[in-house]
Amino acid sequence: MSSPDPNTPAPDGRRFDGVSHGYAPDGRPETAPPVPLEKIVGDVVDNLSATARAELALLEARGELALHGASWTAAWGTIAACAVGIAMLALAFGAILALAPHVGPFVATLIVVAILLAVAGFAGWRAQRSYGDIRTALRRDLTNEGIDPDAADA
Repeated sequence: MSSPDPNTPAPDGRRFDGVSHGYAPDGRPETAPPVPLEKIVGDVVDNLSATARAELALLEARGELALHGASWTAAWGTIAACAVGIAMLALAFGAILALAPHVGPFVATLIVVAILLAVAGFAGWRAQRSYGDIRTALRRDLTNEGIDPDAADA
């Protein structure tokens, strides 16, 4: 049996050349009317506006999270600093009490104070160097090609 010729008309007089895989049985679909430019521009502006609002909301949420973290960090840091301070006082009193029978209370106090001042001086020196690193990182002119107003007061 031979296949029918696609160019021959159907027996009922209806042609099937307008059939597009069953999606448009009556021929080609009509094209949609063109969208006005004002609507397209309005949609773009609305999308940009929604994106900007979403970005601002994200920035605000990140700021709130950072503030929350910073406040709890400060709180726990304060507790840790107080605990270290009390421990240093206990260590200093213990050192004075341990040295007092050997060198006397006055000399024991002077020895402990001198050692604590040396430790504080070393810690202050290290803090100053770290602060210098922060200033370098935040300086406006990293290449030192111009006059940096931040470096003038250092």
